[in-house]
Amino acid sequence: MRNESTMYQLFTDIASKDSRILAVYMNGSRTNIHAPKDIFQDYDIVFVVTETKPFIEASNWIQQFGTILYMQYPDESPDYPSDKENFYGWLMQFDDGVRVDLHVESLTHAREHIGDDRLCRILLDKEHVLPEIAEATDADYHVKKPSQEQFHACTNEFWWCSNNLAKGLWREELPYVQDMANFIVRKELEKMLAWNVGLKTDFTVSVGKSAKYLYKWICKEEYENYLNTYFGGTIEGAWKAVFLMCDLFDRVSRQVAEGLGYLYHEEEAKAARGFLEHVYRLPKDAQEIF
Repeated sequence: MRNESTMYQLFTDIASKDSRILAVYMNGSRTNIHAPKDIFQDYDIVFVVTETKPFIEASNWIQQFGTILYMQYPDESPDYPSDKENFYGWLMQFDDGVRVDLHVESLTHAREHIGDDRLCRILLDKEHVLPEIAEATDADYHVKKPSQEQFHACTNEFWWCSNNLAKGLWREELPYVQDMANFIVRKELEKMLAWNVGLKTDFTVSVGKSAKYLYKWICKEEYENYLNTYFGGTIEGAWKAVFLMCDLFDRVSRQVAEGLGYLYHEEEAKAARGFLEHVYRLPKDAQEIF
């Protein structure tokens, strides 16, 4: 597997030899000093070019990067908008284990947007066409202190959508419950856990995408409780995980509310939790909820 220095040399060599390529910059986890380093980190590379079209039409040029095992063309998807004249990408998995997410970008677009992501580092600028940028930082991804309104919206969304978990579990519609739990309810739990981390760190750290770095900032027991809120393919297991999720959310919400001096609607939480418990006990042949 090629190492980091070899890959950086490859990127700059390819760019240096091609007059159509004006500059190279990188963003993503490899520019973040706080991101754990491991063998699965990809290279998020952008080549700033005079025109994107020739690179797209004669795409065999990407073979210079190595032997491609398989790849994806995200800008060719019919379900997502694209701006090929300004930005186009190839996501490549190579046969030696290296992955490169490569994009070509027009100079105008780069000048306007290079500062959008502060996790950015310029590797090569042949004729100083790019603006100066600050040292790469993950500050934009730090947990942000919520307002009282944001805190209330989070708690309200969590407890209201637990109603959907209840009816989905009673109906034994597990695919629906999985989606509701992981894409809606869990996102509110992630926010609350992240805010609690923010309180402990004065809002100076990131918990990562999908809160994947939570384990760094919360105790082992609480992190294990969080992992136990994920569930598999049984209704009973799902009920157990949902109740654990509610317990964790309620406990952490109280901590965040106290730490920020915010109001937590305990009666709302109590009512929603009570409804869940009632539906859990509700017979399958029930003709009425109450």
